[in-house]
Amino acid sequence: MQAATAPLAVRMRPRSLDEVVGQQHLLRPGSPLRVLASDTAGGGGAVSVILWGPPGTGKTTLAQAIAHSSGRRFVELSAVTAGVKDVRVVMERALNDRDLFDTATVLFLDEIHRFTKAQQDALLPGVENGWVTLVAATTENPSFSVISPLLSRSLLLTLEPLQDQELGELLQRAITDPRGLNSAVTVLPEALDALIQLASGDARRALTGLEAAASSAVALDDGAEAGDSGLPVVTPEVVSTAVNRALLRYDKNGDQHYDVTSAFIKAMRGSDPDAAIHYLARMIEAGEDPRFIARRLMVHAAEDVGMADPMALQVAVAAAEATALIGLPEARIPLAEATIYIATAPKSNAVISAIDAAIADVKAGRFGLVPLHLRDAHYPGAKRMGHGRGYVYPHSDPRGVSKQQYLPDELRDRVYYSPTSHGNEREVSERLDKIRRITRGE
Repeated sequence: MQAATAPLAVRMRPRSLDEVVGQQHLLRPGSPLRVLASDTAGGGGAVSVILWGPPGTGKTTLAQAIAHSSGRRFVELSAVTAGVKDVRVVMERALNDRDLFDTATVLFLDEIHRFTKAQQDALLPGVENGWVTLVAATTENPSFSVISPLLSRSLLLTLEPLQDQELGELLQRAITDPRGLNSAVTVLPEALDALIQLASGDARRALTGLEAAASSAVALDDGAEAGDSGLPVVTPEVVSTAVNRALLRYDKNGDQHYDVTSAFIKAMRGSDPDAAIHYLARMIEAGEDPRFIARRLMVHAAEDVGMADPMALQVAVAAAEATALIGLPEARIPLAEATIYIATAPKSNAVISAIDAAIADVKAGRFGLVPLHLRDAHYPGAKRMGHGRGYVYPHSDPRGVSKQQYLPDELRDRVYYSPTSHGNEREVSERLDKIRRITRGE
């Protein structure tokens, strides 16, 4: 174990898709990744893909497993260090290999969101003409970080954080596998649970924690800590020492990560700041990613406070930005401030109800044509088709609102947003009643 030079997470990287733990929704028989890995000729299965998911969910692992399974030439670039010149060199080599040696190339580009528009443009010829099969990885939303032409030419696949059971399987394999710890230590079930808890769905974090704990157990082994097998023993205390973080003591019923998160959200929704702060503290001490907590705050501010207090979302966003700038332990303060603000704010779910109802109508095919008077009348020929005819300019009305139909005919009387009488929405409700009486002629 001590002679190994590569990190445990690297040594345990799967050599084929069959060894991959987790992401089974992407690895079913006939799935694009399976087809891509089995297409040794680089023909029908050579579809470029963008893998989007949190760190440690297997993006690099899947890319390498695809390349090794398919027998293609594998080239790896990182957007942190590579530039346009590096991309062009790969494209030229891939084109030559295809034409001269009938060899297909898989280009794995890590952190593609760090590429500028010009750098991403350099990928287009090779992807569009099939010189390379691009497998790109990103932790950022591709809709905002990847250019549209590249998105339209690639298949977007979303990776999920690993479940506790999957992390357990991964750690057990690393403990016994000759490439891993080769059964050089004994890991207690409680220590395994602690490693899973601290990983928060991140396979790399789990394996790194296991490696650190195993090294600590070996260093501390003086015979007293050895188990019946005589091997060094990894205990919860060893894990706590190795990862430099006190373990969160859960009750005998075994609260899990998602239970605490759920309680945190429901305490804020129920306007209990004391309980919300308690669960926030548990998440922080359990090693939860503060960015995850900040995301939950933003979602809750929009979903459960909404227009009852629009400032709640601004406070949550400010806390998220502060967390990204300063990190823990100081980030606990803005996170706590946002938690208390949201918990004590008036509540309304009218916003999420409105958008969900509208989306349900659209999915069901209830949308109809945009009324003629609302259509764009600025391009040549639009007015001849009646676009914009009959449109009433609201600013010309002394009230600032005029009678006019805005929804399609099929939905002309539909009401999506129904404000409550809580907080700011009380005023919104009164104003909206007056507006609808004018616009709809009620």
